[in-house]
Amino acid sequence: MKRFILVVFLLIFIGFAANEGAYAMLLSTKDNEVLHSVSNKLIRFHVIANSDSEEDQALKLKVKDEILKYLAPKLEKCTTIQESRQVLKDEDGKIKAIAEKVIKENGYSYKVDSELSKENFPVKTYGAITLPQGNYEAYRILIGNGGGENWWCVMFPPLCFIDITKGEVAEEKTLEQMKDVLSEEELDYINNESENIQFKFKIVEVYKKVKRRLF
Repeated sequence: MKRFILVVFLLIFIGFAANEGAYAMLLSTKDNEVLHSVSNKLIRFHVIANSDSEEDQALKLKVKDEILKYLAPKLEKCTTIQESRQVLKDEDGKIKAIAEKVIKENGYSYKVDSELSKENFPVKTYGAITLPQGNYEAYRILIGNGGGENWWCVMFPPLCFIDITKGEVAEEKTLEQMKDVLSEEELDYINNESENIQFKFKIVEVYKKVKRRLF
């Protein structure tokens, strides 16, 4: 039965693709090469809440704010991903101490874990860019059980600190920062104005999810 459903899905998928161009629907070898290159040039920052309760989500944002205030003057000076990675490793203990202090000041006793590792993330839009699903290096702060929704940004290049006081993502500045580390071709692939590539990201992600559920 599952195989039958998959076949039906694929037939619908192919029929839909015929109207848009079958080759434009799935990522080509060239697409994957460029996107793999992009993922190796970025470091993401994630703060994962203890749970999805209103209180835990609010606490997550407070932790995020204090960590970014501390890291901003250090990471803004970094010009390479290696420099940013080293700062995160050197400051890991202090970062966790800051998170623990915020948690305690707000009346909680959650533990704090941190890790700098490669993680698989779904398609995400950040300001003027859309990052495809894939493996990215990420510095993650996990609060308590780490079972809640996360807040995230791009830590290298240092997009986390653009308009930090307003909590907004400045699209023009985001693109300017990305130009410092990505080639013109790579930037074009993740630029939100490239609607075709965003469409392909989503289609591939949906296909993978359906396939995983059926097998």
